[in-house]
Amino acid sequence: MARTAYVTDLKTLQGECSANYLRLLRLVGDMEQGQRREIGLGDVADDAGASNASALRLHIRHNAPYTTLVEVTQTGPLDRVIESPRMRVHLYHDVRMAEVIDFQRERHFHGRYHYPNARMHQPDEKLQLNRFLGEWLAHGLAHGHSAFVAEAP
Repeated sequence: MARTAYVTDLKTLQGECSANYLRLLRLVGDMEQGQRREIGLGDVADDAGASNASALRLHIRHNAPYTTLVEVTQTGPLDRVIESPRMRVHLYHDVRMAEVIDFQRERHFHGRYHYPNARMHQPDEKLQLNRFLGEWLAHGLAHGHSAFVAEAP
């Protein structure tokens, strides 16, 4: 049986990017360059009474008339053990889309990859990253209990 090459599902990718744009707009609102917002995702104490709080953090890195660059990170109880998820997301206001441009300090994701490859990216890596962002933001919108905006130092 011959293996067929993965074909990028552009319609699904664009739909995900459009949905993420709307989710991010709800979370960042009218924040300006340098501002940060932290959204608490829960504060559950373990048996020893230690807090297991985690938070979704949004930081506006750059703001221009047609684009905004947002850094999305999460903090939690395992921060000292494993690296927390970190993404940079480009919002394109003219087309109303948000695209992951950086994940865990890795940039320039292609629409498709041959598999296997040296970096072990999945054939649909770009779509998976944007889906992950969507799930992350949807969780923050559904379960976030507090938010505040602070100026960057």
